[in-house]
Amino acid sequence: MKWRRFNGEPIDLPIREAVEKAIRRETEAGYKLKVCIGTDSQVKGHETEFATVIVFLREGHGGFMFIHNEKTRQQFTIKERMLMEVAKSIEIAYDLCNLFTQYDVDMEIHADINTNPHFKSNDALKEAMGYILGMGFAFKAKPEAFASTCCANKIVS
Repeated sequence: MKWRRFNGEPIDLPIREAVEKAIRRETEAGYKLKVCIGTDSQVKGHETEFATVIVFLREGHGGFMFIHNEKTRQQFTIKERMLMEVAKSIEIAYDLCNLFTQYDVDMEIHADINTNPHFKSNDALKEAMGYILGMGFAFKAKPEAFASTCCANKIVS
């Protein structure tokens, strides 16, 4: 899996090592960190592009993110695509959760799913919430889910 920084600079370490290095660097600099993980997708012709972000928030001092893009030609219904976004976020969160526990970093998963029942993505809300909460992770949906709705969205738009 290839990850990069927002400026395009590739992350050459395995993501787990890069995240641990970032956590150490930021906590040693005196920052209290929170991490938000989110995925968004965009259908472009016959391809669907997914962008997953790991957003590091320095309490009161901005933040930074790591980005992973992935394209597939697999076709999805809107509900399948929303749940695939959640699955991609959970996969990363699960891989990194021991680090967050070890370094006492709060983490939440952000789902690009609308809480308003008038939107199509809302069909996936109950399943997504159950999936995320069932894995033991904190959960945010629109409009609070900035990691997916703003950060990841900018990467696939």
